[in-house]
Amino acid sequence: MSEQTAFEQEVAGLIVDSLNLEEVAAEDIDPEAPLFREGLGLDSIDALELALAISRAYGVQIRSDDENNRQIFASLRALAAHIEANRAPV
Repeated sequence: MSEQTAFEQEVAGLIVDSLNLEEVAAEDIDPEAPLFREGLGLDSIDALELALAISRAYGVQIRSDDENNRQIFASLRALAAHIEANRAPV
């Protein structure tokens, strides 16, 4: 497992909190492991809830019909990179 960056750790915390993943610790999420199916085991409903939480926390809109969703949600690292690249300047 590779190390999480500080922002990846923040996003991992958002994932755990917004999806109520009580059995998963944010720091234990491998930043390169898949978020869906064999990874964290998330599903399409989780993706919608997570997209809403990301919108609230970072102002980044992820539409359900975005053709890049597979890449965006591929892993914690990919998701964090997408948020950093698209969030509103602080």
